[in-house]
Amino acid sequence: MRDFDYARPASLADAAAAFAGGGEAAFIAGGHTLLPAIKSRLRMPDTLVDLAAIPGLAGVALEGDTLWIGAMTTHASVSTDATVTSAIPALARLAAGIGDQQVRNRGTLGGVIANNDPAADYPSAVLALDAVVETDRGTHSADDYFQGMFSTALEDGEIIRRVGFKVPLAAAYAKFRHPASRYAIVGVFVARYASGVRVAVTGAGPGVFRWAEAEAALTASFTAAAVAGLSLDPADLNTDIHAGAEYRAHIASVMLAKAISEA
Repeated sequence: MRDFDYARPASLADAAAAFAGGGEAAFIAGGHTLLPAIKSRLRMPDTLVDLAAIPGLAGVALEGDTLWIGAMTTHASVSTDATVTSAIPALARLAAGIGDQQVRNRGTLGGVIANNDPAADYPSAVLALDAVVETDRGTHSADDYFQGMFSTALEDGEIIRRVGFKVPLAAAYAKFRHPASRYAIVGVFVARYASGVRVAVTGAGPGVFRWAEAEAALTASFTAAAVAGLSLDPADLNTDIHAGAEYRAHIASVMLAKAISEA
């Protein structure tokens, strides 16, 4: 690992200034993706800006029909928070299934969705729960935020402050996980609202996406029977050392039925 400057700002303004101070900079939250990338020289920042000391970036609040979770809130905190488990228990269970206890104790909501790994869990919740991503520069709707593999609507130096999840009538997340990393080989998040149903799939393709056919069928009838025989097109899915595209298409249908049953 080569030398770099380390900044631990006490405000968003100081963090933005440190990031813009010259050369290549990177924000660090939990560090589970960034630090291995630096060690392997896939990332070589001149400045590392640690967001851990900035007040107001962690915590949970329910405001009307929106559950707000700070960007620096850890997975462990989300999984056990009483407000989360009461308002959106599916979100708490999702957080409890991320990695292992060490990962959950350090990893953060903001870090995951800023990185946007195509096999991460949280992006499916952000998309299915029609969330709003609030930053130091404005807001992004869930449908506009995710823009493909490791790509988001965030501009260079933009910092996530918190995420607002719309509280559903019912929701569930079902994941077929990799046995070692616990990343989603396929994960399906289903959320039911008075206006209709939203279904998001992670792990199967190059990025999280909504399953429009499942949404239409479940909006008409929120039952497993309504989506029986429904399948994703393997041509749009990933094939890698963990699973082929056709297998992922099959597993997505299985996870969809499981999520509906749990919801």
